[in-house]
Amino acid sequence: MHFAKAVVAVVANVALLGCSVPTRTDFPVELDKLRDEALASDQKVTAILLTAGNIDRYSTPPSRSRPGTSLPGRADWVYRVGTGDVLDIVVWDHPELTSPAGINRSPEEGGLRVQSDGRFFYPYIGHVDAAGRTPEEIRADLVSQLSRFIPDPQIVVRVVTYASQAVSVTGEVGSASRQFLTEQPLTLLDAIDASGGLSENADPGRVIVRRQGQVYSVDLQDFLERGDGRGNPMLIDGDVVSVPKRQLEEAYLLGQIVDPSTIDLSVDDVTLTQALTRVGGLVEERADARGVFVFRNSADGVQVFQLDVGSPLAFLLGTRFPLRPQDVVYVTTAPVSKWNALITSLLPTLSATSTTLTAARAARE
Repeated sequence: MHFAKAVVAVVANVALLGCSVPTRTDFPVELDKLRDEALASDQKVTAILLTAGNIDRYSTPPSRSRPGTSLPGRADWVYRVGTGDVLDIVVWDHPELTSPAGINRSPEEGGLRVQSDGRFFYPYIGHVDAAGRTPEEIRADLVSQLSRFIPDPQIVVRVVTYASQAVSVTGEVGSASRQFLTEQPLTLLDAIDASGGLSENADPGRVIVRRQGQVYSVDLQDFLERGDGRGNPMLIDGDVVSVPKRQLEEAYLLGQIVDPSTIDLSVDDVTLTQALTRVGGLVEERADARGVFVFRNSADGVQVFQLDVGSPLAFLLGTRFPLRPQDVVYVTTAPVSKWNALITSLLPTLSATSTTLTAARAARE
């Protein structure tokens, strides 16, 4: 936002200077008119008049690069009992060995809890190892040991309270939560949905999963848009999911428009015509329809695009010109001398901001 304030201040100053001068800018603006003694000698400026003949060169929407998915995928899921889990054990035809004990007790209330040593106590057998084993492995152990007392025991073992393994979900979700794993695999999307879903400010393309001391990126947006399964991985015990807040990627609309403002480009592509429409359009009594300009940093310097909307057909061209983050759209009535002053003031700001943004993006990625 510091960049937006700087641009607003520059444009406001130039607008005030130009109020008393009746002359208007000559169009199209030529490159040599953009240069004056105030411009830095090493600053390259390119003026481009948008026409039906060249608009296709600039019609490609900006790419929204994301870090992609680095979290290793898992093809299977087997739940293994752990400390704190509660087991319900049924021995057919032997109610004295079946939990829960008592008429009014549910399996959760009367089940056998796995203790901190990973074992539980069972009649006739004593302590039974449970941690790290599947319910079927525990059942087989009970069958083997009870066979000394009961001929061909028929036993069922199931987990009725899952309390040993969990994942945490934080960040831009409905409500941060801790979710226990069960015999059903838990995917990233399931975990987020169980936490109230993504908030309106969430960035699903840059989800972070911390696992066993490592930090991984997950592009959930890729799964939501294209069904790429790598973007919806299976979670395991101890995973911490963090959904970041979406970073605004703004273009700035200034000058002789009804509602000077910013346009967020981080979610959807927005064309020049769409942007002008969203801020109320041009101020008809003051704006020069020939003077719709877009300032854009590029690898070769600063590009200044001009769209002459004196004809309604020009707005059709504007629908084929997508804006990019940090574009500055300016509608002017300034004369040539004040136009050059505007350029002189804007270019250092644009260049400095471009360097800062590039460094910031590199740091985020």
